[in-house]
Amino acid sequence: MSSPVSEFTAAAPESAAEHFARKLAFEADCWDVHASLASANVDFVLLDVRSPTLFAQSHVPGALNLPHGKMTAHRMSEWPANTLFVVYCAGPHCNGADKAALRLSRLGLAVKAMVGGMTGWADEGFGFESLKKTS
Repeated sequence: MSSPVSEFTAAAPESAAEHFARKLAFEADCWDVHASLASANVDFVLLDVRSPTLFAQSHVPGALNLPHGKMTAHRMSEWPANTLFVVYCAGPHCNGADKAALRLSRLGLAVKAMVGGMTGWADEGFGFESLKKTS
């Protein structure tokens, strides 16, 4: 009698390697984004695709705010064509990062989604920043 885990046979190692390599081509995790931002080798643009209000309250340090609805060919032409974009939203319960990744890929741009978004960032214990209001 098999367990719920082994009820379905695991993929062959070659198939598993292919699957996980493809998955990593679409995603970056919070730890890798954090490590990259902390290094001198930031080779991507980090985009917070939530609303400007939520971005102002709290966001990943170094991120730019660009909601997916504002991602147009004209707007994205501000960056070189070979720019890699990493997008994130609130977390696993939000599909804003998927919508942004779809939009960017349809514009012919390289994109990865940061798995976990704000929730994942907080779960890793990484800090946030906010926009200070001026009087």
